Amino acid sequence: MADRGLDLLALPKEVREQLAELELELSEGDITQKGYEKKRVKLLGPYVPQTQKVDIQLTPGVSKDPALSPNTGPTPAPRQHRAHRSGGARDDRYRSDIHTEAVQAALARHREEKMALPMPTKRRSAFVQSAAENCTPPDTSSASEDEGSLRRRQAAISAMLAQNLQSPEYWINRSVQSSSTSSSASSTLSHGESKTQNQNQGQTSILADLLAHTRIESSSVPPDVTSSLPQERISRVDIPPNIAVKGMSRGQNRSSMDTAGGVPVHSRVSTKIQQLLNTLKRPKRPPLSEFFLDDSEEIVEVPQPDPNTPRPEGRQIIPVKGEPLGVVSNWPPALQAALARWGATQAKSPALTTLDITGKPLYTLTYGKLWSRSLKLAYTLLNKLGTKNEPVLKPGDRVALVYPNSDPGMFCVAFYGCLLAEVIPVPIELPLSRKDAGSQQIGFLLGSCGVGLALTSEVCLKGLPKTPNGEIIQFKGWPRLKWVITDTKYLTKPSKDWQPHIPTANTDTAYIEYKASKEGTVMGIAVSKISMLTHCQALTQACNYCEGETLVNVLDFKKDIGLWHGVLTSVMNRIHTICVPYAVMKYCPLSWVQRVHVHKARMALVKCRDLHWAMMAHKDQKDTNLSSLRMLIVADGANPWSVSSCDAFLNVFQSHGLKPEMICPCASSPEAMTVAIRRPGAHGTPLPARAILSMAGLSHSVIRVNTEDKNSALNVQDVGHVMPGALMCIVKPDGPPMLCKTDEIGEIVLNSRAGGTMYYGLPGVTKNTFEVIPVNSGGTPIGEVLFTRTGLLGFVGPGSLVFVVGKIDGVLSVSGRRHNADDLVATALAVEPVKTIYRGRIAVFSITVFYDERIVIVAEQRPDASEEDSFQWMSRVLQAIDSIHQVGLYCLALVPANSLPKTPLGGIHVSETKQHFLEGSLHSCSILMCPHTCVTNLPKPRQKQSVGVGPASVMVGNLVAGKRIAQATGRDLGILDEQEQSGKHQFLSEALQWRAQSDPDHVLYMLLNAKGVAVSTATCSQLHKRAEKITAALLERGGINTGDNVVLLYPPGIDLIASFYGCLYAGCIPVTVRPPHPQNLAATLPTVRMIIDVSKAACILTTQTLMKILRSKEAAASVNVKTWPNIIDTDDLPRKRPPNIYKPPTAEMLAYLDFSVSTTGMLTGVKISHSAVSALCRSIKLQCELYSSRQIAICLDPYCGLGFVLWCLSSVYSGHQSILIPPMELETSLPLWLSTLSQYKIRDTFCSYSVMELCTKGLGTQTEALKARGVNLLCVRSCVVIAEERPRLALTQSFSKLFKDLGLSPRAVSTAFSARVNLAICLQGTAGPDPSTVYVDMKSLRHDRVRLVERGAPQSLPLMESGTILPGVRVIIVNPETRGPLGDSHLGEIWVNGPHNASGYYTIYGEESLQADHFNTRLSFGETETLWARTGYLGFVKRTELLDARGDRHDALFVVGSLDETLELRGLRYHPIDIETSVSRAHRSISESAVFTWTNLLVVVVELSGSEQEALDLVPLVTNVVLKEHHFIVGVVVIVDPGIIPINSRGEKQRMHLRDSFLADQLDPIYVAYNM
Repeated sequence: MADRGLDLLALPKEVREQLAELELELSEGDITQKGYEKKRVKLLGPYVPQTQKVDIQLTPGVSKDPALSPNTGPTPAPRQHRAHRSGGARDDRYRSDIHTEAVQAALARHREEKMALPMPTKRRSAFVQSAAENCTPPDTSSASEDEGSLRRRQAAISAMLAQNLQSPEYWINRSVQSSSTSSSASSTLSHGESKTQNQNQGQTSILADLLAHTRIESSSVPPDVTSSLPQERISRVDIPPNIAVKGMSRGQNRSSMDTAGGVPVHSRVSTKIQQLLNTLKRPKRPPLSEFFLDDSEEIVEVPQPDPNTPRPEGRQIIPVKGEPLGVVSNWPPALQAALARWGATQAKSPALTTLDITGKPLYTLTYGKLWSRSLKLAYTLLNKLGTKNEPVLKPGDRVALVYPNSDPGMFCVAFYGCLLAEVIPVPIELPLSRKDAGSQQIGFLLGSCGVGLALTSEVCLKGLPKTPNGEIIQFKGWPRLKWVITDTKYLTKPSKDWQPHIPTANTDTAYIEYKASKEGTVMGIAVSKISMLTHCQALTQACNYCEGETLVNVLDFKKDIGLWHGVLTSVMNRIHTICVPYAVMKYCPLSWVQRVHVHKARMALVKCRDLHWAMMAHKDQKDTNLSSLRMLIVADGANPWSVSSCDAFLNVFQSHGLKPEMICPCASSPEAMTVAIRRPGAHGTPLPARAILSMAGLSHSVIRVNTEDKNSALNVQDVGHVMPGALMCIVKPDGPPMLCKTDEIGEIVLNSRAGGTMYYGLPGVTKNTFEVIPVNSGGTPIGEVLFTRTGLLGFVGPGSLVFVVGKIDGVLSVSGRRHNADDLVATALAVEPVKTIYRGRIAVFSITVFYDERIVIVAEQRPDASEEDSFQWMSRVLQAIDSIHQVGLYCLALVPANSLPKTPLGGIHVSETKQHFLEGSLHSCSILMCPHTCVTNLPKPRQKQSVGVGPASVMVGNLVAGKRIAQATGRDLGILDEQEQSGKHQFLSEALQWRAQSDPDHVLYMLLNAKGVAVSTATCSQLHKRAEKITAALLERGGINTGDNVVLLYPPGIDLIASFYGCLYAGCIPVTVRPPHPQNLAATLPTVRMIIDVSKAACILTTQTLMKILRSKEAAASVNVKTWPNIIDTDDLPRKRPPNIYKPPTAEMLAYLDFSVSTTGMLTGVKISHSAVSALCRSIKLQCELYSSRQIAICLDPYCGLGFVLWCLSSVYSGHQSILIPPMELETSLPLWLSTLSQYKIRDTFCSYSVMELCTKGLGTQTEALKARGVNLLCVRSCVVIAEERPRLALTQSFSKLFKDLGLSPRAVSTAFSARVNLAICLQGTAGPDPSTVYVDMKSLRHDRVRLVERGAPQSLPLMESGTILPGVRVIIVNPETRGPLGDSHLGEIWVNGPHNASGYYTIYGEESLQADHFNTRLSFGETETLWARTGYLGFVKRTELLDARGDRHDALFVVGSLDETLELRGLRYHPIDIETSVSRAHRSISESAVFTWTNLLVVVVELSGSEQEALDLVPLVTNVVLKEHHFIVGVVVIVDPGIIPINSRGEKQRMHLRDSFLADQLDPIYVAYNM
């Protein structure tokens, strides 16, 4: 190294200053490593001896010299000029050179088997920091109370990274990651930038190809990466380029797709998923515990214990006794008595000195002043606040003390004033705003202590937030407080005859100190007068305090060690305390060292962070002398990572008179107060020992000296001996307080007169903490003595020295092993966070997901950190923690700098951070979820049993079990009665002609516009005449032959109906098609084109407007407009009648074709015969009691399925009047449908789910306004939702509830069920019983079983009956594999038989096998003669207690979901809707979600309705909810804008379209997270 032989101290002063400045710049990230090295070489060049080779070190401050191994003690950091600027330097509270080496080694090991983690994709617009944020001034309140912000830089990790930069794997990862970020920007790049883009993509696509092809060759079927068992699966790929056509020859549209699983490999998303799969193929470290899956109950069992787990082998521990507490003759009988004595005899003696912000003494309070002011305050409190008869305060009342950290003098006066007045002080933090982290909990504390009065200073009162009229705001959760100012000018001098009552210390409460638990609840610990006094005596004896000494206190004087030493014990011993407030430390980190030097202080009270700050800011000050110190008390010396801080500080300041024996770490807890403290040693006494413990042993609570792997070792220093007069034991932290063995880690419990007495006002919790009696291994108590739990984990070492290894609050219990949050923070910090982490602010906590704790790390990211840096850092932290602690992280999140909730002294408020994480309000800017590595307790994947049982035995088995076959039948269609004229006509065309003659002026149809005005009506004769005109035009202009297909392209209305009958009159076969959306031709026109091509249409009937659109330039952009069939516009037709009206020779001839796109993206056309049309119309007429005197309202799309039948066919058959409301009109006028029902007193109405959802979301809050407008729904008898899916119970229920106020009967709302093979299977009519609801167990459903449970059972799913089965229809439940009938309440495929079944799929190439399979199927046993049609839906039939119209017990059909849609994961069958329901509940900003699978990964797409800031908050919540409720790990979470998930006219999600768009990278997502 260049300056190895160079004494830096010998360099000129300005060179040293420039070097220091340079290192500061590097640590702040202002210059790069390379720039730093270059400048450093230049600076040192003139002073380097010529013989040496120049070998500049990579990281400042750490020597490469092998001689300086960690065993020889830490290397001194170069002395630098560091002002109070604080950058993103590391948090050295956890700094340990040994630990740093361990992390390097771990990362180096991982580098050999490097994981290619796919980097998440983020939309460029998201999270761009605003200009204001970019130039935020440096925050001054951020470093935590255990944190420093001016710290040493890191060691040789950077060396390792330098090697890493050259490794090929790194290059590949880099290129893949850069491709992901660069191409994600493509959506926002301008054309000018596209050139470089393509070059970049060219390189990465080769790489993507390479990755994708390696995968494809290795196995034709993607492995199920989420299960550890081999799976036999048939390779099935059906990803159409856009829409697949049932019945098209297979080879046609697939040949062009050379894909991995049907996806073009040159796709960024598939490359990412490819990487993810490759990563997940790595074996998981913890073996997957074989969890047993019981048939009836799926329980996650406790894994079998590992036989190699270390176990404690020592003997049972014996309680450790502290030295006896000596009695000194002049100890006062009470603490107030000591103050009275010094106030009278040593009035001029200084008690307390306060510093101003620059570190200069501001004022000194003498013992005389302290006494007289406390006396005045006591008098004022007791006599001047109320009247003589009704004083506000009585002795024993609780009073809050609210003073800032910069005012210890006022605080001391208030504290002693309260003691003298015999009221109980409750010191609390100063609330700065209503939203202060934890201030609500402080409110709980004040409430539980019954505080009604708060003492504060005038300055402080002025600074509190006020309401506009000047009153102090009411803090959230706080009781009403009366504020009293304690400045001297407001106090009254006591009258001559008044003397305070100073009794001898007794068991009454003296003061209450607060403590926050792991969950964030704040409790008050009551300390009695005798405890307070005894504690002061014990500290005096242990620390050997003498009268008149000087003490420098850097700690918070309101609680803990700062209060015990700096306010209480100091007064007892007439010590002069110099308070160095937190703000001064930030301004001048060396101020406390200077105070020790100036005042020749004998003691100093500090934390590790103060040691660091001083060390970092330490200029080469020759005049600093610490030799006056006899005790440097390190308050957080119990923190395992404090040892390196103490060593490093000693290293720097030993030359300034600091002696090793002066450093005295101590351990304390709010409940037991001081537990142990290292006594100040005499010069030359041997230094106490260190323990080097194995991390693996610690995680099993066993003490093992680390010998093999020094990377996973923990170095701990002792905290001295137990306090005088105390008795200590170590007990097991969980369960009964059983004594530990000598080599076992447990909780320290203490029996002493000098500890807290109870949690004030909380007797239940008090008993478990303050009244513990340890028991021996036999379970018998070891005595009568009560112990107090300290919350510290530790053990007793040789010579009765106490060692602490962590706090119970910081324990994370994962899979039966314990990890310490502080240890994990230390490891994360050792991973070179300078570029990424803001001031070392990291929080670690665990959340419970799926029966175990999962570790989450949240850190603040520096404003200037790049996405790449952050991701790199996160990946490395994962590896380091995995290697050193052998535990997987569940989630790693980075949030913007300064955004985590803070504790009063600026630390991170962990419980509040956890709360934000679980609520989804952290607003992360980077997140990495790794559920696959750490969730090892999933149930075993299910392996399907081959069906080895013959049909006959199943039949016999069912008979023996007394099960009936699951089938249900609608009532008979019956014979036609005389009145039913229309029924005599075999054909609908005849029925219309007959109606036109017999009742020409009867209005059949009325079409409403958005205003509710009837824009057109059609009587029977008008409809007939209009149909005739169209027939004439077809025959004339179209040159149509009988049996030709004609496409009808109309908006919803009467033209559509007329042209349908015109086609029937001409002997053509109508095909209704939804017209393209004029604003979105690119997406909607190809589907129109496809149906026209597939149906081989001879001509198109349409309106003038649509004809123009079809031939427009815009249309030409997405389809070939020159090859349209003949287009006839039917707007202005001549008055001509056709020569004759066609009558089909038989009713089996085709009436029309019904085309529809299924949710799986399949376009299917089914053939509907004339006989099916008549049977269907008759069936609906019977079910809904439709007659010519009736009116119904229809708000549905009229292009396919039951919607088309109700819109176009039903009225002509039954003669009732249909009021037609096009659903798109609701977009401009939401109340249209409901007000129409009210205006026309409609009894029966039909709608779709999308209409119902529109009304629920849009009108839910306007029921009062609708009521005022006279909307009344009392008339509605049935409101039927027409759908081809499981009934959406939540939606129908909320619709019923919302409009109950408008008179809607809860019984009115029901659903229908139809499928492609039969357009109407169920429809809730007027005669059947109300639809019933059952609750089924979701776990059983995944195993294709139905288990009925009670409402509210865990994992229960409510299912509603899909409506009464239509007359003439039979359904049966069949096992889709064996094709045998199933028993009642068994899950299977729904098969249907009835006169209105469709005749088959409309196929061009006549793939009869496909048709026969779906339309003419027989059972494999049982009733094998009947021909059934397969619906493709799973469901079950359940016989209910209700009676149907015939008086028989009613068989209810429950639809569970479409077989095509189900997801097969880990051998289980999931229905997308169930996962989506869970996901939508996860966060208020999720407006919609959809799921699909790709290569066995579950992809969840979520629409974000909130701000883009919330996007990343959804990732962990979505992962949590799916894991918790469905026992499955999400692979990819995609966050998109609202409206991205495609939904068809029936309101169903088009999941396959979504999947294709995602894989083709067309979604423009806000964020894509790949869960590891």
